[in-house]
Amino acid sequence: MIQDDQNLPTAIGEMLEKDGVISREALQKAANILAQNGGQKSLGEVLVKDLGYDRNRIFQAISKIYAFRSIDISKITFSEGWINFIQRFLQSLDQKIRKEFLKNKIVPFGYSERNKNILMFITPDPTNRYIEDFFRQVGINKYELVYSKLEDVDNLLAKVLPKENEFLDFVKEASEEMSVAEEETDDNKIDEEELDAAVNQSLLVNLFEASLIEAVRQGASDLHILPNKDAVTEIHFRIDGKLKLWHRQEGTRPEAFFAVIKDRTKNVDRFEWETAQDGFIQRVIDGYIIRFRVSILPIVSSALARKFESVVIRVLDDRKVITDLGKLGLDDYARKEFKKAITKPQGIVILTGPTGSGKSTTLVAALHQVMTSEKNILTVEDPVEYNIPGARQLRISHKMNFDQAIRSILRHDPDIVMVGEIRDAKTAEIAIKMANTGHLTFSTLHTNDAPSVVSRLYKMGIEPFLIAYAINLVVAQRLMRKLCKICKRPIENIDPEYPLSLGFTKEEIKKATFYEPAGCPKCNNGYSGRLAIHEVLPFTQEIRHIIMHSAMEVDEDAIKESAIKNGMKTLRAAARQRAINGISSLDEVAAVTTD
Repeated sequence: MIQDDQNLPTAIGEMLEKDGVISREALQKAANILAQNGGQKSLGEVLVKDLGYDRNRIFQAISKIYAFRSIDISKITFSEGWINFIQRFLQSLDQKIRKEFLKNKIVPFGYSERNKNILMFITPDPTNRYIEDFFRQVGINKYELVYSKLEDVDNLLAKVLPKENEFLDFVKEASEEMSVAEEETDDNKIDEEELDAAVNQSLLVNLFEASLIEAVRQGASDLHILPNKDAVTEIHFRIDGKLKLWHRQEGTRPEAFFAVIKDRTKNVDRFEWETAQDGFIQRVIDGYIIRFRVSILPIVSSALARKFESVVIRVLDDRKVITDLGKLGLDDYARKEFKKAITKPQGIVILTGPTGSGKSTTLVAALHQVMTSEKNILTVEDPVEYNIPGARQLRISHKMNFDQAIRSILRHDPDIVMVGEIRDAKTAEIAIKMANTGHLTFSTLHTNDAPSVVSRLYKMGIEPFLIAYAINLVVAQRLMRKLCKICKRPIENIDPEYPLSLGFTKEEIKKATFYEPAGCPKCNNGYSGRLAIHEVLPFTQEIRHIIMHSAMEVDEDAIKESAIKNGMKTLRAAARQRAINGISSLDEVAAVTTD
Protein backbone atom coordinates (compact mmCIF):
# COMPACT_ATOMS: atom_id res chain seq x y z
CA MET A 1 0.00 0.00 0.00
CA ILE A 2 1.30 3.47 -0.91
CA GLN A 3 0.92 6.04 1.83
CA ASP A 4 -0.16 9.52 0.74
CA ASP A 5 2.49 11.39 2.71
CA GLN A 6 3.58 14.84 1.57
CA ASN A 7 7.15 14.12 2.69
CA LEU A 8 7.28 10.83 0.79
CA PRO A 9 8.30 12.19 -2.66
CA THR A 10 11.30 13.98 -1.13
CA ALA A 11 12.38 10.84 0.72
CA ILE A 12 12.03 8.72 -2.43
CA GLY A 13 13.86 11.37 -4.44
CA GLU A 14 16.76 11.31 -1.99
CA MET A 15 16.99 7.54 -2.36
CA LEU A 16 17.04 7.91 -6.16
CA GLU A 17 19.77 10.53 -5.86
CA LYS A 18 21.75 8.31 -3.51
CA ASP A 19 21.50 5.40 -5.97
CA GLY A 20 22.77 7.63 -8.80
CA VAL A 21 19.51 7.51 -10.74
CA ILE A 22 19.01 11.29 -10.65
CA SER A 23 21.24 14.26 -9.87
CA ARG A 24 20.99 16.50 -6.82
CA GLU A 25 19.91 19.45 -8.97
CA ALA A 26 17.19 17.34 -10.60
CA LEU A 27 15.93 16.40 -7.14
CA GLN A 28 15.72 20.07 -6.18
CA LYS A 29 13.94 21.01 -9.42
CA ALA A 30 11.48 18.15 -8.96
CA ALA A 31 10.77 19.23 -5.38
CA ASN A 32 10.04 22.77 -6.58
CA ILE A 33 7.66 21.54 -9.29
CA LEU A 34 5.85 19.25 -6.85
CA ALA A 35 5.45 22.13 -4.40
CA GLN A 36 3.99 24.34 -7.13
CA ASN A 37 1.43 21.85 -8.49
CA GLY A 38 0.05 20.93 -5.09
CA GLY A 39 0.42 17.18 -5.42
CA GLN A 40 -1.29 16.92 -8.81
CA LYS A 41 1.71 15.02 -10.19
CA SER A 42 3.81 12.21 -8.78
CA LEU A 43 7.57 12.38 -8.40
CA GLY A 44 7.99 9.91 -11.25
CA GLU A 45 5.81 11.97 -13.61
CA VAL A 46 7.77 15.14 -12.85
CA LEU A 47 11.13 13.44 -13.44
CA VAL A 48 9.96 11.94 -16.75
CA LYS A 49 7.65 14.57 -18.23
CA ASP A 50 9.17 17.78 -16.87
CA LEU A 51 12.85 16.88 -16.53
CA GLY A 52 13.24 14.43 -19.41
CA TYR A 53 14.46 11.33 -17.54
CA ASP A 54 14.00 7.89 -19.10
CA ARG A 55 10.64 6.57 -17.92
CA ASN A 56 11.64 2.96 -17.50
CA ARG A 57 14.75 3.78 -15.48
CA ILE A 58 12.86 6.08 -13.10
CA PHE A 59 9.79 3.91 -12.49
CA GLN A 60 11.82 0.72 -12.23
CA ALA A 61 14.01 2.38 -9.59
CA ILE A 62 10.99 3.72 -7.67
CA SER A 63 9.32 0.30 -7.82
CA LYS A 64 12.49 -1.28 -6.43
CA ILE A 65 12.51 1.18 -3.51
CA TYR A 66 8.91 0.18 -2.72
CA ALA A 67 9.94 -3.51 -3.05
CA PHE A 68 7.70 -4.23 -6.04
CA ARG A 69 8.85 -7.07 -8.24
CA SER A 70 9.76 -6.39 -11.88
CA ILE A 71 8.92 -8.59 -14.90
CA ASP A 72 10.14 -8.19 -18.49
CA ILE A 73 7.01 -9.31 -20.32
CA SER A 74 8.59 -8.61 -23.74
CA LYS A 75 10.38 -11.96 -23.36
CA ILE A 76 7.19 -13.87 -22.55
CA THR A 77 5.14 -15.70 -25.18
CA PHE A 78 1.49 -15.36 -24.18
CA SER A 79 -0.56 -18.45 -25.00
CA GLU A 80 -4.12 -18.22 -26.31
CA GLY A 81 -5.40 -19.40 -22.92
CA TRP A 82 -3.41 -16.72 -21.15
CA ILE A 83 -4.80 -14.02 -23.47
CA ASN A 84 -8.32 -15.36 -22.89
CA PHE A 85 -7.81 -15.14 -19.11
CA ILE A 86 -6.86 -11.45 -19.36
CA GLN A 87 -9.76 -10.72 -21.74
CA ARG A 88 -12.31 -12.47 -19.52
CA PHE A 89 -11.17 -10.57 -16.43
CA LEU A 90 -11.34 -7.17 -18.12
CA GLN A 91 -14.69 -7.90 -19.77
CA SER A 92 -16.14 -8.96 -16.40
CA LEU A 93 -15.57 -5.46 -15.00
CA ASP A 94 -18.17 -2.72 -15.03
CA GLN A 95 -17.61 -0.51 -18.10
CA LYS A 96 -16.65 2.51 -15.99
CA ILE A 97 -14.12 0.68 -13.84
CA ARG A 98 -12.77 -1.17 -16.91
CA LYS A 99 -11.96 2.22 -18.44
CA GLU A 100 -10.04 3.14 -15.31
CA PHE A 101 -8.09 -0.14 -15.40
CA LEU A 102 -7.16 0.44 -19.04
CA LYS A 103 -6.42 4.14 -18.55
CA ASN A 104 -4.05 3.35 -15.67
CA LYS A 105 -2.59 0.30 -17.50
CA ILE A 106 -3.52 -2.23 -14.80
CA VAL A 107 -3.49 -5.68 -16.44
CA PRO A 108 -4.26 -9.04 -14.77
CA PHE A 109 -1.29 -11.33 -15.18
CA GLY A 110 -2.24 -14.52 -13.35
CA TYR A 111 -1.99 -15.93 -9.84
CA SER A 112 0.97 -15.63 -7.48
CA GLU A 113 3.30 -18.62 -7.37
CA ARG A 114 3.41 -18.26 -3.56
CA ASN A 115 -0.35 -18.17 -2.99
CA LYS A 116 -2.95 -19.19 -5.57
CA ASN A 117 -5.52 -16.92 -3.90
CA ILE A 118 -3.48 -13.81 -4.74
CA LEU A 119 -4.08 -12.19 -8.14
CA MET A 120 -1.05 -10.66 -9.86
CA PHE A 121 -1.35 -7.45 -11.89
CA ILE A 122 1.30 -5.83 -14.06
CA THR A 123 1.44 -2.06 -14.37
CA PRO A 124 4.02 0.56 -15.45
CA ASP A 125 3.42 2.45 -12.18
CA PRO A 126 2.70 0.22 -9.15
CA THR A 127 2.98 3.32 -6.91
CA ASN A 128 -0.19 4.77 -8.45
CA ARG A 129 -2.21 5.89 -5.41
CA TYR A 130 -5.56 5.14 -7.09
CA ILE A 131 -4.95 1.43 -7.70
CA GLU A 132 -6.07 0.43 -4.20
CA ASP A 133 -9.40 2.26 -4.71
CA PHE A 134 -10.00 0.46 -8.01
CA PHE A 135 -9.42 -2.95 -6.42
CA ARG A 136 -11.68 -2.08 -3.50
CA GLN A 137 -14.48 -1.18 -5.92
CA VAL A 138 -14.37 -4.62 -7.56
CA GLY A 139 -13.89 -6.52 -4.30
CA ILE A 140 -10.27 -7.62 -4.79
CA ASN A 141 -8.58 -7.82 -1.38
CA LYS A 142 -5.58 -10.01 -2.09
CA TYR A 143 -3.36 -8.88 -4.94
CA GLU A 144 0.26 -8.33 -5.92
CA LEU A 145 1.43 -5.48 -8.13
CA VAL A 146 4.38 -6.10 -10.44
CA TYR A 147 6.26 -3.48 -12.46
CA SER A 148 6.63 -3.78 -16.23
CA LYS A 149 7.69 -1.30 -18.94
CA LEU A 150 4.98 1.02 -20.28
CA GLU A 151 5.61 0.07 -23.92
CA ASP A 152 5.46 -3.64 -23.07
CA VAL A 153 2.16 -3.21 -21.21
CA ASP A 154 0.80 -1.21 -24.16
CA ASN A 155 1.84 -3.96 -26.58
CA LEU A 156 0.12 -6.59 -24.43
CA LEU A 157 -3.07 -4.53 -24.25
CA ALA A 158 -3.00 -4.12 -28.03
CA LYS A 159 -2.96 -7.93 -28.36
CA VAL A 160 -5.62 -8.49 -25.74
CA LEU A 161 -8.02 -5.70 -26.67
CA PRO A 162 -7.45 -4.40 -30.20
CA LYS A 163 -8.41 -0.74 -29.97
CA GLU A 164 -11.62 0.35 -31.62
CA ASN A 165 -11.64 3.38 -33.85
CA GLU A 166 -15.08 4.91 -33.35
CA PHE A 167 -14.57 7.21 -36.32
CA LEU A 168 -14.00 4.23 -38.60
CA ASP A 169 -17.29 2.77 -37.38
CA PHE A 170 -19.04 6.00 -38.31
CA VAL A 171 -17.40 5.88 -41.74
CA LYS A 172 -18.72 2.37 -42.34
CA GLU A 173 -22.21 3.39 -41.26
CA ALA A 174 -22.23 6.51 -43.39
CA SER A 175 -20.44 5.12 -46.45
CA GLU A 176 -23.68 4.81 -48.41
CA GLU A 177 -24.98 8.22 -47.34
CA MET A 178 -22.48 10.26 -49.25
CA SER A 179 -21.95 10.64 -52.96
CA VAL A 180 -21.23 13.98 -54.53
CA ALA A 181 -22.24 13.63 -58.14
CA GLU A 182 -19.69 14.47 -60.82
CA GLU A 183 -20.78 16.25 -63.95
CA GLU A 184 -19.00 14.96 -67.01
CA THR A 185 -17.81 18.36 -68.19
CA ASP A 186 -14.47 20.07 -68.41
CA ASP A 187 -16.12 23.05 -66.80
CA ASN A 188 -16.48 21.39 -63.42
CA LYS A 189 -15.90 24.41 -61.20
CA ILE A 190 -16.22 24.45 -57.44
CA ASP A 191 -19.74 25.17 -56.26
CA GLU A 192 -19.23 26.49 -52.71
CA GLU A 193 -22.79 25.69 -51.61
CA GLU A 194 -22.52 22.13 -52.87
CA LEU A 195 -19.09 21.84 -51.28
CA ASP A 196 -20.43 23.16 -47.98
CA ALA A 197 -23.15 20.52 -48.00
CA ALA A 198 -20.53 17.86 -48.63
CA VAL A 199 -18.29 19.13 -45.86
CA ASN A 200 -21.15 19.06 -43.37
CA GLN A 201 -21.70 15.36 -43.97
CA SER A 202 -20.34 13.22 -41.16
CA LEU A 203 -18.56 10.74 -43.43
CA LEU A 204 -15.62 12.92 -44.40
CA VAL A 205 -15.14 14.38 -40.92
CA ASN A 206 -15.10 10.91 -39.38
CA LEU A 207 -12.85 9.55 -42.14
CA PHE A 208 -10.30 12.28 -41.47
CA GLU A 209 -10.35 11.78 -37.68
CA ALA A 210 -10.10 8.01 -38.21
CA SER A 211 -7.04 8.48 -40.42
CA LEU A 212 -5.25 10.48 -37.71
CA ILE A 213 -5.96 7.81 -35.09
CA GLU A 214 -4.92 4.92 -37.31
CA ALA A 215 -1.73 6.69 -38.39
CA VAL A 216 -0.67 7.01 -34.75
CA ARG A 217 -1.62 3.43 -33.87
CA GLN A 218 0.13 1.96 -36.90
CA GLY A 219 3.31 3.94 -36.21
CA ALA A 220 3.17 6.04 -39.39
CA SER A 221 5.54 8.99 -39.65
CA ASP A 222 3.37 10.78 -42.24
CA LEU A 223 -0.05 10.73 -43.90
CA HIS A 224 -0.26 11.54 -47.63
CA ILE A 225 -3.71 12.59 -48.85
CA LEU A 226 -4.10 13.15 -52.58
CA PRO A 227 -6.77 13.24 -55.29
CA ASN A 228 -6.90 10.43 -57.83
CA LYS A 229 -9.19 11.02 -60.79
CA ASP A 230 -12.37 13.02 -60.45
CA ALA A 231 -14.10 11.50 -57.45
CA VAL A 232 -11.43 9.47 -55.67
CA THR A 233 -9.27 10.51 -52.72
CA GLU A 234 -6.44 8.30 -51.49
CA ILE A 235 -4.91 8.23 -48.00
CA HIS A 236 -1.44 6.70 -47.71
CA PHE A 237 0.59 6.06 -44.55
CA ARG A 238 4.38 6.21 -44.53
CA ILE A 239 5.41 3.27 -42.34
CA ASP A 240 9.08 2.33 -41.93
CA GLY A 241 9.93 4.80 -44.68
CA LYS A 242 7.57 3.34 -47.34
CA LEU A 243 4.19 4.65 -48.47
CA LYS A 244 1.29 2.24 -48.05
CA LEU A 245 -2.29 2.79 -49.24
CA TRP A 246 -4.63 2.85 -46.24
CA HIS A 247 -7.95 3.99 -47.72
CA ARG A 248 -9.57 4.97 -51.04
CA GLN A 249 -12.62 7.21 -50.74
CA GLU A 250 -14.72 6.95 -53.89
CA GLY A 251 -17.77 8.89 -55.01
CA THR A 252 -16.67 12.01 -53.14
CA ARG A 253 -15.12 15.16 -54.46
CA PRO A 254 -11.50 15.49 -53.28
CA GLU A 255 -12.14 19.22 -52.78
CA ALA A 256 -14.76 18.37 -50.16
CA PHE A 257 -12.30 16.22 -48.24
CA PHE A 258 -9.58 18.87 -48.44
CA ALA A 259 -12.06 21.46 -47.15
CA VAL A 260 -12.68 19.19 -44.14
CA ILE A 261 -8.93 18.97 -43.50
CA LYS A 262 -8.55 22.74 -43.71
CA ASP A 263 -11.53 23.35 -41.41
CA ARG A 264 -9.89 21.17 -38.76
CA THR A 265 -6.38 22.58 -39.17
CA LYS A 266 -5.19 25.73 -37.43
CA ASN A 267 -3.49 28.55 -39.38
CA VAL A 268 -4.84 27.62 -42.83
CA ASP A 269 -7.52 29.23 -44.98
CA ARG A 270 -10.18 26.88 -46.27
CA PHE A 271 -11.00 29.13 -49.22
CA GLU A 272 -7.40 29.43 -50.42
CA TRP A 273 -6.66 27.02 -53.27
CA GLU A 274 -3.80 28.69 -55.14
CA THR A 275 -0.89 28.75 -52.69
CA ALA A 276 1.04 26.53 -50.28
CA GLN A 277 -0.16 26.55 -46.67
CA ASP A 278 1.22 25.17 -43.41
CA GLY A 279 -0.78 24.49 -40.26
CA PHE A 280 -1.07 22.15 -37.32
CA ILE A 281 -3.53 19.88 -35.51
CA GLN A 282 -3.48 18.56 -31.95
CA ARG A 283 -5.46 15.56 -30.69
CA VAL A 284 -5.59 13.33 -27.61
CA ILE A 285 -5.24 9.77 -28.92
CA ASP A 286 -5.25 6.82 -26.53
CA GLY A 287 -4.60 9.18 -23.64
CA TYR A 288 -1.60 10.96 -25.22
CA ILE A 289 -1.36 14.42 -26.77
CA ILE A 290 -0.29 14.00 -30.40
CA ARG A 291 0.57 16.93 -32.66
CA PHE A 292 0.35 16.90 -36.44
CA ARG A 293 2.14 19.26 -38.84
CA VAL A 294 0.09 19.89 -41.97
CA SER A 295 1.52 20.89 -45.37
CA ILE A 296 -0.86 21.76 -48.23
CA LEU A 297 0.26 22.28 -51.84
CA PRO A 298 -1.80 23.12 -54.97
CA ILE A 299 -1.24 20.57 -57.76
CA VAL A 300 -2.20 20.30 -61.44
CA SER A 301 -5.01 18.06 -62.65
CA SER A 302 -6.23 17.13 -66.14
CA ALA A 303 -9.41 19.11 -65.47
CA LEU A 304 -7.92 22.60 -65.47
CA ALA A 305 -10.92 24.17 -63.72
CA ARG A 306 -10.57 21.83 -60.74
CA LYS A 307 -8.69 23.02 -57.65
CA PHE A 308 -6.75 19.93 -56.62
CA GLU A 309 -4.30 19.85 -53.73
CA SER A 310 -1.90 17.47 -52.04
CA VAL A 311 -1.78 17.22 -48.24
CA VAL A 312 1.06 15.72 -46.20
CA ILE A 313 0.65 15.45 -42.42
CA ARG A 314 3.67 14.71 -40.22
CA VAL A 315 2.88 12.81 -36.99
CA LEU A 316 4.73 14.33 -34.03
CA ASP A 317 4.53 11.86 -31.16
CA ASP A 318 6.61 12.91 -28.13
CA ARG A 319 6.62 9.29 -26.93
CA LYS A 320 9.13 8.59 -29.72
CA VAL A 321 11.60 11.16 -28.40
CA ILE A 322 14.88 9.52 -27.40
CA THR A 323 16.68 11.07 -24.42
CA ASP A 324 19.35 8.39 -23.97
CA LEU A 325 22.35 8.45 -26.35
CA GLY A 326 22.71 4.72 -25.85
CA LYS A 327 19.45 4.16 -27.74
CA LEU A 328 20.55 6.00 -30.91
CA GLY A 329 22.41 2.98 -32.30
CA LEU A 330 25.86 4.61 -32.30
CA ASP A 331 28.78 2.18 -32.34
CA ASP A 332 31.52 2.48 -29.68
CA TYR A 333 33.76 4.83 -31.68
CA ALA A 334 30.85 7.02 -32.80
CA ARG A 335 29.37 7.23 -29.28
CA LYS A 336 32.72 8.20 -27.74
CA GLU A 337 33.37 10.96 -30.31
CA PHE A 338 29.80 12.22 -30.17
CA LYS A 339 29.84 12.55 -26.37
CA LYS A 340 33.23 14.27 -26.51
CA ALA A 341 31.95 16.81 -29.07
CA ILE A 342 28.72 17.71 -27.27
CA THR A 343 30.39 18.19 -23.89
CA LYS A 344 32.81 20.83 -25.16
CA PRO A 345 32.03 24.37 -23.97
CA GLN A 346 31.83 25.74 -27.51
CA GLY A 347 31.86 24.74 -31.16
CA ILE A 348 29.20 23.40 -33.49
CA VAL A 349 27.89 19.86 -34.00
CA ILE A 350 26.20 19.39 -37.38
CA LEU A 351 23.80 16.58 -38.29
CA THR A 352 23.35 15.89 -41.99
CA GLY A 353 21.04 13.69 -44.00
CA PRO A 354 17.84 13.79 -46.08
CA THR A 355 14.41 14.71 -44.74
CA GLY A 356 13.08 11.97 -42.47
CA SER A 357 16.48 10.50 -41.56
CA GLY A 358 16.08 11.08 -37.81
CA LYS A 359 18.32 14.16 -37.48
CA SER A 360 15.91 15.93 -35.10
CA THR A 361 15.70 12.84 -32.90
CA THR A 362 19.49 12.74 -32.55
CA LEU A 363 19.70 16.47 -31.83
CA VAL A 364 17.06 16.26 -29.10
CA ALA A 365 18.89 13.31 -27.52
CA ALA A 366 22.11 15.37 -27.57
CA LEU A 367 20.39 18.34 -25.93
CA HIS A 368 19.09 16.12 -23.12
CA GLN A 369 22.67 14.99 -22.42
CA VAL A 370 23.97 18.53 -21.90
CA MET A 371 20.89 20.11 -20.31
CA THR A 372 21.28 21.44 -16.76
CA SER A 373 19.59 24.19 -14.79
CA GLU A 374 22.84 26.18 -14.94
CA LYS A 375 22.65 26.58 -18.71
CA ASN A 376 20.38 28.70 -20.88
CA ILE A 377 19.36 26.54 -23.83
CA LEU A 378 17.61 28.20 -26.78
CA THR A 379 16.25 26.55 -29.91
CA VAL A 380 15.20 28.12 -33.20
CA GLU A 381 13.17 25.71 -35.31
CA ASP A 382 10.63 26.25 -38.05
CA PRO A 383 8.50 24.39 -37.32
CA VAL A 384 9.05 23.10 -33.77
CA GLU A 385 8.76 19.31 -33.93
CA TYR A 386 9.11 18.21 -30.30
CA ASN A 387 8.63 19.97 -26.98
CA ILE A 388 11.91 19.91 -25.05
CA PRO A 389 11.44 20.44 -21.29
CA GLY A 390 14.20 22.67 -19.95
CA ALA A 391 14.84 24.51 -23.23
CA ARG A 392 13.42 27.83 -24.41
CA GLN A 393 12.01 27.15 -27.86
CA LEU A 394 11.47 30.29 -29.92
CA ARG A 395 8.14 30.70 -31.65
CA ILE A 396 8.42 31.58 -35.34
CA SER A 397 5.60 33.73 -36.76
CA HIS A 398 4.97 36.37 -39.41
CA LYS A 399 6.21 38.96 -36.89
CA MET A 400 9.49 37.11 -36.18
CA ASN A 401 10.74 34.90 -38.97
CA PHE A 402 13.55 32.35 -38.83
CA ASP A 403 16.31 34.80 -39.83
CA GLN A 404 15.21 37.41 -37.28
CA ALA A 405 15.10 34.79 -34.52
CA ILE A 406 18.63 33.62 -35.35
CA ARG A 407 19.94 37.18 -35.17
CA SER A 408 18.12 37.97 -31.92
CA ILE A 409 19.23 34.86 -30.11
CA LEU A 410 22.75 36.15 -29.44
CA ARG A 411 21.30 38.99 -27.35
CA HIS A 412 19.48 36.49 -25.12
CA ASP A 413 22.59 35.29 -23.25
CA PRO A 414 22.57 31.66 -24.47
CA ASP A 415 24.93 28.88 -23.39
CA ILE A 416 23.68 26.28 -25.84
CA VAL A 417 21.83 26.97 -29.09
CA MET A 418 20.04 24.65 -31.48
CA VAL A 419 19.46 26.03 -34.96
CA GLY A 420 16.94 23.73 -36.61
CA GLU A 421 18.54 23.97 -40.05
CA ILE A 422 21.34 25.87 -41.78
CA ARG A 423 19.31 27.12 -44.72
CA ASP A 424 21.57 29.64 -46.42
CA ALA A 425 24.80 31.60 -46.13
CA LYS A 426 23.36 34.04 -43.57
CA THR A 427 22.19 31.27 -41.24
CA ALA A 428 25.50 29.46 -41.67
CA GLU A 429 27.46 32.61 -40.89
CA ILE A 430 25.51 33.28 -37.66
CA ALA A 431 25.70 29.62 -36.54
CA ILE A 432 29.47 29.56 -37.11
CA LYS A 433 29.80 32.90 -35.32
CA MET A 434 27.95 31.52 -32.27
CA ALA A 435 30.21 28.45 -32.24
CA ASN A 436 33.31 30.67 -32.36
CA THR A 437 32.15 33.03 -29.60
CA GLY A 438 31.78 30.59 -26.73
CA HIS A 439 28.46 28.88 -27.48
CA LEU A 440 27.86 25.17 -27.96
CA THR A 441 25.73 25.03 -31.11
CA PHE A 442 23.73 22.24 -32.75
CA SER A 443 22.31 22.34 -36.26
CA THR A 444 21.43 20.34 -39.38
CA LEU A 445 22.38 20.57 -43.04
CA HIS A 446 21.35 18.63 -46.13
CA THR A 447 24.34 16.84 -47.71
CA ASN A 448 25.03 13.27 -48.85
CA ASP A 449 27.75 12.47 -46.33
CA ALA A 450 29.81 14.02 -43.52
CA PRO A 451 32.80 15.37 -45.56
CA SER A 452 30.37 17.12 -47.95
CA VAL A 453 29.34 19.47 -45.11
CA VAL A 454 32.72 21.18 -45.31
CA SER A 455 32.35 21.75 -49.07
CA ARG A 456 28.81 23.05 -48.67
CA LEU A 457 29.81 25.62 -46.03
CA TYR A 458 32.86 26.60 -48.10
CA LYS A 459 30.68 27.21 -51.16
CA MET A 460 28.31 29.27 -49.02
CA GLY A 461 31.19 31.66 -48.48
CA ILE A 462 32.33 30.68 -44.98
CA GLU A 463 36.07 31.19 -44.53
CA PRO A 464 38.13 27.97 -44.25
CA PHE A 465 39.68 28.95 -40.87
CA LEU A 466 36.15 29.53 -39.43
CA ILE A 467 34.99 26.12 -40.67
CA ALA A 468 38.13 24.39 -39.40
CA TYR A 469 37.98 25.74 -35.86
CA ALA A 470 34.22 26.17 -35.33
CA ILE A 471 33.13 22.59 -36.04
CA ASN A 472 33.56 19.92 -33.36
CA LEU A 473 31.88 17.08 -35.20
CA VAL A 474 29.76 16.23 -38.24
CA VAL A 475 27.36 13.28 -38.16
CA ALA A 476 25.75 11.92 -41.34
CA GLN A 477 22.70 9.79 -40.61
CA ARG A 478 20.28 7.49 -42.42
CA LEU A 479 17.45 5.20 -41.35
CA MET A 480 17.35 1.64 -42.65
CA ARG A 481 14.58 -0.89 -42.21
CA LYS A 482 15.03 -3.79 -39.81
CA LEU A 483 14.18 -7.32 -40.85
CA CYS A 484 11.23 -8.86 -39.04
CA LYS A 485 12.59 -11.13 -36.30
CA ILE A 486 9.74 -13.58 -36.79
CA CYS A 487 9.91 -14.27 -40.53
CA LYS A 488 13.40 -13.32 -41.73
CA ARG A 489 15.13 -16.23 -43.45
CA PRO A 490 18.76 -16.99 -44.41
CA ILE A 491 19.68 -16.52 -48.06
CA GLU A 492 20.66 -19.88 -49.48
CA ASN A 493 23.29 -20.21 -52.23
CA ILE A 494 23.95 -16.47 -52.32
CA ASP A 495 25.65 -15.08 -55.42
CA PRO A 496 28.82 -13.48 -54.01
CA GLU A 497 28.83 -10.80 -56.71
CA TYR A 498 25.97 -8.93 -55.03
CA PRO A 499 27.60 -8.50 -51.58
CA LEU A 500 30.97 -7.87 -53.27
CA SER A 501 29.41 -4.97 -55.19
CA LEU A 502 28.31 -3.49 -51.83
CA GLY A 503 31.87 -3.55 -50.45
CA PHE A 504 31.83 -6.78 -48.44
CA THR A 505 35.13 -8.68 -48.43
CA LYS A 506 35.34 -12.30 -49.56
CA GLU A 507 36.17 -13.27 -45.97
CA GLU A 508 33.05 -11.50 -44.65
CA ILE A 509 30.86 -13.18 -47.28
CA LYS A 510 32.30 -16.58 -46.36
CA LYS A 511 31.70 -16.14 -42.61
CA ALA A 512 28.43 -14.17 -42.51
CA THR A 513 24.88 -15.44 -42.79
CA PHE A 514 22.84 -12.93 -44.78
CA TYR A 515 19.07 -12.76 -44.32
CA GLU A 516 16.23 -11.70 -46.59
CA PRO A 517 12.64 -10.56 -45.88
CA ALA A 518 9.85 -13.13 -46.12
CA GLY A 519 6.68 -11.40 -44.90
CA CYS A 520 4.19 -12.33 -42.20
CA PRO A 521 1.09 -10.83 -40.50
CA LYS A 522 3.32 -9.17 -37.89
CA CYS A 523 5.37 -7.03 -40.30
CA ASN A 524 5.39 -4.95 -43.48
CA ASN A 525 6.67 -7.10 -46.34
CA GLY A 526 9.32 -8.67 -44.16
CA TYR A 527 10.43 -5.53 -42.33
CA SER A 528 9.47 -4.15 -38.93
CA GLY A 529 10.80 -0.85 -37.62
CA ARG A 530 13.90 1.13 -38.55
CA LEU A 531 17.29 1.85 -37.02
CA ALA A 532 19.81 4.64 -37.55
CA ILE A 533 23.24 4.26 -39.11
CA HIS A 534 25.86 6.96 -38.66
CA GLU A 535 29.00 8.39 -40.22
CA VAL A 536 30.72 10.32 -37.43
CA LEU A 537 33.46 12.76 -38.46
CA PRO A 538 35.38 14.43 -35.59
CA PHE A 539 37.54 17.41 -36.54
CA THR A 540 41.10 16.34 -35.76
CA GLN A 541 44.17 18.53 -36.24
CA GLU A 542 44.92 16.75 -39.51
CA ILE A 543 41.43 17.46 -40.88
CA ARG A 544 41.65 21.08 -39.76
CA HIS A 545 44.99 21.32 -41.58
CA ILE A 546 43.40 19.95 -44.79
CA ILE A 547 40.58 22.52 -44.59
CA MET A 548 42.91 25.44 -43.81
CA HIS A 549 45.01 24.67 -46.91
CA SER A 550 42.03 24.39 -49.27
CA ALA A 551 42.46 26.36 -52.48
CA MET A 552 39.59 26.66 -54.94
CA GLU A 553 37.71 23.77 -53.35
CA VAL A 554 37.85 21.47 -50.34
CA ASP A 555 39.48 18.06 -50.80
CA GLU A 556 36.62 15.84 -49.54
CA ASP A 557 38.50 12.63 -50.36
CA ALA A 558 41.45 13.67 -48.19
CA ILE A 559 39.10 14.49 -45.28
CA LYS A 560 37.33 11.15 -45.71
CA GLU A 561 40.57 9.15 -45.86
CA SER A 562 41.90 10.87 -42.74
CA ALA A 563 38.67 10.22 -40.83
CA ILE A 564 38.53 6.53 -41.84
CA LYS A 565 42.18 6.13 -40.79
CA ASN A 566 41.22 7.44 -37.33
CA GLY A 567 38.26 5.05 -36.94
CA MET A 568 35.28 6.56 -38.78
CA LYS A 569 32.88 4.15 -40.47
CA THR A 570 31.21 5.40 -43.64
CA LEU A 571 27.44 5.12 -43.92
CA ARG A 572 27.81 2.12 -46.22
CA ALA A 573 30.26 0.43 -43.83
CA ALA A 574 27.81 0.99 -40.95
CA ALA A 575 24.99 -0.46 -43.07
CA ARG A 576 27.11 -3.47 -44.03
CA GLN A 577 27.68 -4.19 -40.33
CA ARG A 578 23.91 -4.29 -39.77
CA ALA A 579 23.59 -6.86 -42.58
CA ILE A 580 26.44 -8.97 -41.15
CA ASN A 581 24.68 -8.91 -37.77
CA GLY A 582 21.46 -10.14 -39.39
CA ILE A 583 19.55 -6.98 -38.44
CA SER A 584 18.91 -5.76 -41.99
CA SER A 585 19.18 -7.00 -45.56
CA LEU A 586 21.57 -6.53 -48.47
CA ASP A 587 18.80 -4.77 -50.38
CA GLU A 588 18.52 -2.18 -47.60
CA VAL A 589 22.30 -1.63 -47.67
CA ALA A 590 22.02 -0.87 -51.39
CA ALA A 591 18.86 1.23 -51.01
CA VAL A 592 19.95 3.65 -48.27
CA THR A 593 23.68 4.11 -48.93
CA THR A 594 26.10 4.71 -51.78
CA ASP A 595 29.85 4.25 -52.16
